Amino acid sequence: MQAPTSPTAPVFDERLWPSPAGWLAVPAFAAMLGIALWPLSSAAGVVAGAVGLVAAGAVAVGLSTRVQVAGGELRTGAAHVPAGLLRAPRALDAEATRHALGPGLDARAHVALRGWVRTAVRVELDDAADPTPYWVVSTRRPDALVAALVAAGAAAADDAEPAARAEDAGA
Repeated sequence: MQAPTSPTAPVFDERLWPSPAGWLAVPAFAAMLGIALWPLSSAAGVVAGAVGLVAAGAVAVGLSTRVQVAGGELRTGAAHVPAGLLRAPRALDAEATRHALGPGLDARAHVALRGWVRTAVRVELDDAADPTPYWVVSTRRPDALVAALVAAGAAAADDAEPAARAEDAGA
């Protein structure tokens, strides 16, 4: 029997860990640091390699942000926005993400990007007090994030205002 979930339990929860190539860079960095200091002394090389391994590992973990939909909010890293202010969440494949972050990017947009994640979700922000027009959030599961946002209260693309859809089509 399952325990009841609390009202603030995440509907969507993803940690954007580095790719396997990113994790390979951690020991490679440590090895290069150790090799660079080896001529000074073998002890300095070993210590530098060990310290470099711990430091690079900590940086990799620190860069792996969390994307959550919980308690009626979209949270990504330290940023959060109530789902009720979100409109028309849309899953972006790799090509659409590249366009959204390149030629289609509005400089006022909030971008929660991790370069090792090739897909994302774009969601319009409907808040007159906030100059941010939309968020682009990296995720490896864009369809699940869109579904979680709609379940948390974001207006689906069908419910969005026609003007917002027309503006989106021109981008």
